[in-house]
Amino acid sequence: MKLAALLSLCLLAPALAQEPPEERTTFELELDPYYSAYGIYRSLTGLPIPHLEARNELEIYRELISKFYQPRTLVLEASFNPLPYAGTLIKKNARDFYDDMRWTSNFNAVQAATAGFEEPWALSLFLGNVVSFDTINRSFQGKRNGYSGMLFSYGNYHIKDNVLVKDDWLEVEGKLKGEQILADRSLRWSFRGGMKFHGNRYIADSFHIGFRRSRTDFKENGRSSFWLHNSGFEYVSDFSQKKLEPIRHYLVVDKKFPAKNSRVAFTLGLGFVWTADKKYSGPLSSSVSGTRTPNSFQFILRPDLEF
Repeated sequence: MKLAALLSLCLLAPALAQEPPEERTTFELELDPYYSAYGIYRSLTGLPIPHLEARNELEIYRELISKFYQPRTLVLEASFNPLPYAGTLIKKNARDFYDDMRWTSNFNAVQAATAGFEEPWALSLFLGNVVSFDTINRSFQGKRNGYSGMLFSYGNYHIKDNVLVKDDWLEVEGKLKGEQILADRSLRWSFRGGMKFHGNRYIADSFHIGFRRSRTDFKENGRSSFWLHNSGFEYVSDFSQKKLEPIRHYLVVDKKFPAKNSRVAFTLGLGFVWTADKKYSGPLSSSVSGTRTPNSFQFILRPDLEF
């Protein structure tokens, strides 16, 4: 009996060695010229992050929404916005070049390429539901997960007109977000709503809603729909907490042009940022700085490459 048990254990040992338990703490790196981040993921249930097989878009949304109030994962993330921060450095250290890039009153090439990001970096804590997806083996390109839950973010600087402004801000959001990267397509989405509080008294506290969806098809049969399959959009609307007045609208619509023989797509985004004079006051107001009209309007031109 003992000999049989010993033989069974010897036979099972190689199989057990080939299937180690999944880690409950994982790390993710996302690299992008507009948003780069490093995150630590920790399961709160003692189980690894659940995995979903390849599903269509609506099924992914349904799965995440159904578990929105079941927090199973904690994520701590440090993020950095390289190009928006670079815009502040150019304006500060190469002012003549920056001024030469202003072609019209509503279009500065540097600002057009970096507008839309109000902070250079942040530290975030996410508590909610995380699922992983089937993906191609390119983990260094970014996260391949879906999220639904609460996000708490903090930073110590604000970006206004490519200028860094000292501001200890805190943002609280409910978020449905994700990224699925397959061999034939890339799908990214973000639906969120929340509130933002500023330590700088000259920046208005706000609440916001935002929507983002982006899809790129690299297969020929996925390019039949010009706008649906190779396009994206992002819209964010901010309102003041005091008077519930709109103080900012942000809209970018992009079109993607995949290469025929490689998994690369050129993306061109066009849009605008409209900012009301009520968003800033005191030394940050337009009437004091004299740099912009009371209700400012800035065009956005955002070229990018997607791999």
